[in-house]
Amino acid sequence: MSFEPLLMSRLKDARRVLVAGAGGGFDVYAGLPLALELREAGHEVHLANLSFSHLYGLPGEVWLEPELARITPDTASAERYFPERTLARWLRLHGLPDTVWAFGSVGVRPLRAAYRALVRHLGIDAIVLVDGGTDILMCGDEAGLGTPEEDMASLGAVAGMPEVATRLVACLGFGVDSYHGVNHSLVLENLAALDRDGGYLGAFSLTRQSRAGQLYLDAVEHARAACPEHPSIVQGSVAAALRGEFGDVRFTDRTNGTKLFVNPLMTMYFTVTVEALAARNRYLDRIERTVLMRQISTVIEEFRDELPAQRPPKQFPH
Repeated sequence: MSFEPLLMSRLKDARRVLVAGAGGGFDVYAGLPLALELREAGHEVHLANLSFSHLYGLPGEVWLEPELARITPDTASAERYFPERTLARWLRLHGLPDTVWAFGSVGVRPLRAAYRALVRHLGIDAIVLVDGGTDILMCGDEAGLGTPEEDMASLGAVAGMPEVATRLVACLGFGVDSYHGVNHSLVLENLAALDRDGGYLGAFSLTRQSRAGQLYLDAVEHARAACPEHPSIVQGSVAAALRGEFGDVRFTDRTNGTKLFVNPLMTMYFTVTVEALAARNRYLDRIERTVLMRQISTVIEEFRDELPAQRPPKQFPH
């Protein structure tokens, strides 16, 4: 009997896999353990991230296409907050391929064009969008959506690429988005609906004992040391959970005034197909023609203003 995660089973025949952070910031770090495991299994793996850094001052030679930059450990930038370059430097330290592709923070149309350019350039035959947290699973009618704009730009871009046969979503950090108003009973309700639709691929845990888990902890600590004034709340929470810490764990002043609930569920990947997730989203079609990220914000606001009612938060019964 095999208990191999369905995510890995779906990727078994893929030769070149793109693991891409969907929501910006340090989301690509949530994909690092998957990338390491896939590489260990013999796949050619490439890393990318929707970037929050100021990319437009980068030298001309890094640009493959508009909104798509090749970031290496040596990429010149005055930015201290530059997760893509920080990760590239960590990869070099460990003797791993050290390019991290950066997508501009833009609307669906230019972001899809950038994804298509990268798929052609690298010969990609599978994409795994990775979310640090679970707000990419929100349909749009929930009481709280978290920070949906970047996630939806990425989901919308990749959902419109049927030429890539395998397109999956993996979320790491269940519970983290309560910091941004997400109700996680509704996350579970959405996963159940995706399961009924045939789009839920199950969950599996990242463990501290695994090589991928150890390297992930090292990468998160390296990133914290590189940018101590702006550490990742999501990756810091997952790393704390992976170390076996529990409850209101303090690892950055950025969470002062809030109460955290670090727990083992944060180390689990929840996985779904892009097609099923896009089909359940209630406003994704409205952002199809967006060019700027702020247009996505406007569309979401307009959609929610039109809702007769939102799905109210639900309390865990146990």
